[in-house]
Amino acid sequence: MVRRAGLDGWSRLVAALKVLLPLTALALLSMLFLISNRINPEDALPYAEVDVEERLREPRMTAPTYTGTTRDGAAIEVTAAEARPAASDTSGASATDVRARLTTPDGKLATLESISAQMTPNGEEISFFGDVHLDHSSGYEVTSDTMTARLDVMDVQSNTPVTVDGPAGRITAQSMRLTQSGDGADNYLLVFNGSVKLLYQPAK
Repeated sequence: MVRRAGLDGWSRLVAALKVLLPLTALALLSMLFLISNRINPEDALPYAEVDVEERLREPRMTAPTYTGTTRDGAAIEVTAAEARPAASDTSGASATDVRARLTTPDGKLATLESISAQMTPNGEEISFFGDVHLDHSSGYEVTSDTMTARLDVMDVQSNTPVTVDGPAGRITAQSMRLTQSGDGADNYLLVFNGSVKLLYQPAK
Protein backbone atom coordinates (compact mmCIF):
# COMPACT_ATOMS: atom_id res chain seq x y z
CA MET A 1 0.00 0.00 0.00
CA VAL A 2 2.83 2.36 0.80
CA ARG A 3 4.36 1.69 -2.59
CA ARG A 4 1.03 2.25 -4.33
CA ALA A 5 0.56 5.56 -2.49
CA GLY A 6 4.04 6.62 -3.51
CA LEU A 7 3.32 5.90 -7.16
CA ASP A 8 0.09 7.84 -7.00
CA GLY A 9 1.90 10.82 -5.47
CA TRP A 10 4.57 10.70 -8.17
CA SER A 11 1.94 10.55 -10.90
CA ARG A 12 0.14 13.57 -9.47
CA LEU A 13 3.46 15.48 -9.33
CA VAL A 14 4.27 14.67 -12.97
CA ALA A 15 0.79 15.72 -14.04
CA ALA A 16 1.08 18.98 -12.13
CA LEU A 17 4.47 19.73 -13.66
CA LYS A 18 3.07 19.14 -17.15
CA VAL A 19 0.71 22.02 -16.50
CA LEU A 20 2.94 24.31 -14.44
CA LEU A 21 6.07 24.22 -16.59
CA PRO A 22 4.41 25.43 -19.83
CA LEU A 23 2.59 28.13 -17.88
CA THR A 24 5.85 29.25 -16.26
CA ALA A 25 7.60 29.40 -19.65
CA LEU A 26 4.73 31.41 -21.10
CA ALA A 27 4.89 33.84 -18.19
CA LEU A 28 8.65 34.32 -18.63
CA LEU A 29 8.27 35.01 -22.33
CA SER A 30 5.54 37.52 -21.65
CA MET A 31 7.78 39.32 -19.15
CA LEU A 32 10.64 39.44 -21.66
CA PHE A 33 8.43 41.08 -24.27
CA LEU A 34 7.09 43.57 -21.76
CA ILE A 35 10.46 44.53 -20.30
CA SER A 36 12.54 44.65 -23.49
CA ASN A 37 12.77 47.87 -25.54
CA ARG A 38 10.50 47.68 -28.51
CA ILE A 39 12.08 48.48 -31.90
CA ASN A 40 9.99 50.34 -34.40
CA PRO A 41 10.78 48.75 -37.79
CA GLU A 42 9.45 51.84 -39.56
CA ASP A 43 12.37 53.92 -38.24
CA ALA A 44 14.75 52.44 -40.85
CA LEU A 45 12.28 52.28 -43.71
CA PRO A 46 12.62 55.88 -44.99
CA TYR A 47 16.36 55.41 -45.57
CA ALA A 48 15.90 52.02 -47.19
CA GLU A 49 13.09 53.28 -49.41
CA VAL A 50 15.19 56.23 -50.64
CA ASP A 51 18.11 53.97 -51.50
CA VAL A 52 15.96 51.37 -53.23
CA GLU A 53 14.04 53.97 -55.21
CA GLU A 54 17.25 55.66 -56.31
CA ARG A 55 18.78 52.35 -57.36
CA LEU A 56 15.68 51.46 -59.37
CA ARG A 57 15.59 54.88 -61.00
CA GLU A 58 19.35 55.02 -61.71
CA PRO A 59 20.87 51.51 -61.69
CA ARG A 60 24.62 51.41 -61.21
CA MET A 61 27.53 49.10 -60.48
CA THR A 62 30.16 49.77 -57.81
CA ALA A 63 33.86 49.18 -58.53
CA PRO A 64 33.45 47.49 -61.94
CA THR A 65 36.40 46.06 -63.88
CA TYR A 66 36.74 45.47 -67.61
CA THR A 67 39.58 43.40 -69.03
CA GLY A 68 40.34 42.38 -72.59
CA THR A 69 42.95 41.91 -75.28
CA THR A 70 43.06 43.82 -78.56
CA ARG A 71 43.56 42.22 -81.97
CA ASP A 72 47.19 43.36 -81.96
CA GLY A 73 47.86 41.70 -78.61
CA ALA A 74 47.67 44.65 -76.20
CA ALA A 75 46.14 43.99 -72.77
CA ILE A 76 43.54 46.43 -71.46
CA GLU A 77 42.18 46.75 -67.94
CA VAL A 78 39.69 49.46 -67.03
CA THR A 79 38.41 50.07 -63.49
CA ALA A 80 36.07 52.72 -62.07
CA ALA A 81 34.53 53.80 -58.82
CA GLU A 82 31.05 53.51 -60.29
CA ALA A 83 29.50 52.65 -63.65
CA ARG A 84 26.00 53.09 -65.07
CA PRO A 85 24.39 51.29 -67.99
CA ALA A 86 23.47 53.07 -71.21
CA ALA A 87 20.59 55.50 -70.80
CA SER A 88 19.42 54.91 -74.39
CA ASP A 89 20.28 53.05 -77.58
CA THR A 90 22.31 56.01 -78.80
CA SER A 91 24.58 56.26 -75.75
CA GLY A 92 26.89 53.77 -74.10
CA ALA A 93 27.67 52.97 -70.49
CA SER A 94 29.28 55.69 -68.37
CA ALA A 95 31.65 55.63 -65.40
CA THR A 96 33.31 57.92 -62.85
CA ASP A 97 36.83 57.98 -61.37
CA VAL A 98 38.20 55.87 -64.18
CA ARG A 99 41.62 54.25 -64.46
CA ALA A 100 42.89 52.24 -67.43
CA ARG A 101 46.04 50.14 -67.83
CA LEU A 102 47.24 49.47 -71.37
CA THR A 103 50.12 47.02 -71.84
CA THR A 104 51.48 46.65 -75.37
CA PRO A 105 53.17 43.48 -76.70
CA ASP A 106 56.55 45.25 -76.64
CA GLY A 107 56.27 45.46 -72.84
CA LYS A 108 55.44 49.18 -72.57
CA LEU A 109 52.79 50.29 -70.06
CA ALA A 110 50.46 53.26 -70.25
CA THR A 111 48.09 54.23 -67.44
CA LEU A 112 45.22 56.59 -68.08
CA GLU A 113 43.10 58.35 -65.45
CA SER A 114 40.10 60.67 -65.75
CA ILE A 115 37.14 62.03 -63.80
CA SER A 116 34.58 60.32 -66.05
CA ALA A 117 34.29 58.15 -69.14
CA GLN A 118 31.71 57.17 -71.74
CA MET A 119 31.66 54.03 -73.87
CA THR A 120 30.28 54.05 -77.40
CA PRO A 121 27.07 52.03 -77.97
CA ASN A 122 28.97 49.39 -79.97
CA GLY A 123 31.49 48.97 -77.13
CA GLU A 124 34.53 49.57 -79.34
CA GLU A 125 35.75 52.86 -77.87
CA ILE A 126 35.91 54.71 -74.55
CA SER A 127 36.07 58.49 -74.27
CA PHE A 128 37.72 59.93 -71.15
CA PHE A 129 36.74 63.37 -69.84
CA GLY A 130 37.99 65.79 -67.22
CA ASP A 131 41.59 66.21 -66.09
CA VAL A 132 42.80 63.28 -68.19
CA HIS A 133 46.31 62.01 -67.43
CA LEU A 134 48.26 59.45 -69.42
CA ASP A 135 51.55 58.19 -67.97
CA HIS A 136 53.73 56.19 -70.36
CA SER A 137 56.55 53.94 -69.20
CA SER A 138 58.90 55.73 -71.61
CA GLY A 139 58.80 58.69 -69.22
CA TYR A 140 56.14 60.89 -70.81
CA GLU A 141 53.21 62.29 -68.80
CA VAL A 142 50.40 63.64 -70.98
CA THR A 143 47.59 65.90 -69.72
CA SER A 144 44.48 66.78 -71.73
CA ASP A 145 40.78 67.57 -71.36
CA THR A 146 39.66 64.52 -73.35
CA MET A 147 41.11 61.31 -74.78
CA THR A 148 39.70 58.29 -76.56
CA ALA A 149 40.88 54.70 -76.48
CA ARG A 150 39.79 51.92 -78.80
CA LEU A 151 39.12 48.49 -77.32
CA ASP A 152 39.59 46.41 -80.48
CA VAL A 153 43.11 47.70 -81.28
CA MET A 154 45.72 49.65 -79.33
CA ASP A 155 44.93 53.25 -80.26
CA VAL A 156 44.78 56.14 -77.78
CA GLN A 157 44.44 59.71 -78.99
CA SER A 158 43.54 63.22 -77.94
CA ASN A 159 42.15 65.72 -80.42
CA THR A 160 42.30 68.52 -77.84
CA PRO A 161 45.49 70.36 -76.85
CA VAL A 162 47.92 68.36 -74.74
CA THR A 163 50.70 69.25 -72.31
CA VAL A 164 53.49 66.73 -71.99
CA ASP A 165 56.27 66.43 -69.44
CA GLY A 166 59.01 64.12 -70.67
CA PRO A 167 62.72 63.34 -70.49
CA ALA A 168 63.62 66.25 -72.80
CA GLY A 169 61.36 68.85 -71.16
CA ARG A 170 57.82 70.15 -71.65
CA ILE A 171 55.96 69.65 -74.93
CA THR A 172 52.73 71.33 -76.01
CA ALA A 173 50.76 70.18 -79.06
CA GLN A 174 47.29 70.32 -80.58
CA SER A 175 46.83 66.54 -80.57
CA MET A 176 48.44 63.27 -79.52
CA ARG A 177 48.22 59.62 -80.56
CA LEU A 178 49.61 56.38 -79.17
CA THR A 179 49.30 53.53 -81.66
CA GLN A 180 51.19 50.82 -83.53
CA SER A 181 53.97 52.11 -85.77
CA GLY A 182 52.52 50.53 -88.90
CA ASP A 183 55.80 48.97 -90.12
CA GLY A 184 54.60 45.46 -89.38
CA ALA A 185 56.58 45.19 -86.13
CA ASP A 186 55.19 45.20 -82.61
CA ASN A 187 56.37 48.76 -82.02
CA TYR A 188 54.14 51.48 -80.62
CA LEU A 189 54.74 55.20 -81.02
CA LEU A 190 53.64 58.22 -79.00
CA VAL A 191 53.21 60.97 -81.62
CA PHE A 192 52.39 64.67 -81.16
CA ASN A 193 50.91 66.80 -83.94
CA GLY A 194 49.87 70.40 -84.60
CA SER A 195 51.94 73.38 -83.41
CA VAL A 196 54.30 71.18 -81.46
CA LYS A 197 56.56 73.15 -79.15
CA LEU A 198 59.32 71.87 -76.91
CA LEU A 199 60.64 73.73 -73.93
CA TYR A 200 63.98 72.02 -73.50
CA GLN A 201 64.98 71.32 -69.92
CA PRO A 202 68.40 69.66 -69.68
CA ALA A 203 68.84 67.06 -67.02
CA LYS A 204 70.56 68.30 -63.89
